[in-house]
Amino acid sequence: MKASYRDQLITYLSQFLLERRILRFDEILKNRTEHLIVVLEDIYQSQNASAVLRTCDCFGIQDVHIIENYHNYKINPDVAMGSDKWLNLHFHDQKAQNTIPALKKLKREGYRIVATTPHKDDINLEEFDLTKGKVALVFGSEVPGISQEVMQEADEFMKIPMYGFTESFNISVSAAICMHHLIWDLHQSDIDWHLPFERKQDLKLDWMIKSLKKPELLIQNFKKINPHLASI
Repeated sequence: MKASYRDQLITYLSQFLLERRILRFDEILKNRTEHLIVVLEDIYQSQNASAVLRTCDCFGIQDVHIIENYHNYKINPDVAMGSDKWLNLHFHDQKAQNTIPALKKLKREGYRIVATTPHKDDINLEEFDLTKGKVALVFGSEVPGISQEVMQEADEFMKIPMYGFTESFNISVSAAICMHHLIWDLHQSDIDWHLPFERKQDLKLDWMIKSLKKPELLIQNFKKINPHLASI
């Protein structure tokens, strides 16, 4: 979508939303990031899957990549609380095994694949270095954990220090701990983690459309009023 079309459409749709709603979008976009993204591999417990989405939204993480190999990813609306509406969910489900193609794609986009699991070469969460580049944080299903394919493709391994008898955290708890710490570190750093202006505008338009009743009718009317503008 061309910027001129998008920006004028934003201006047009703004008259159908409360001003405080639009200001809220702008405020949230200031803290949205794609420097850190979350990857979920074969998560089949809907409560855990949905809790992770809610946490991503709360901490300003915009993109979640969902890898489906053996299990379909199901969202529990009572747990997600509508958070999936504001996130970009990327589904990798076209093949029998989607893990390696998904992770290789993220690597091509400049992400470091960081597996969250106890490993001989792992590093504690508190010691993780965000300055090395963008991070794709991978979580596996609660019982089997991450797959051998993730282990094979991972650039780094990270763990949360634990001091009790239990061997691991619930996945939603683990994800929340990691995101809280890393987002805090990111906000305190000199890293340019903010979304660029064009990306913010794209998201703002998407959120506005999702907030309106029958937005397709409003967009059709906008096109009639502005036939000289091209959306593509």
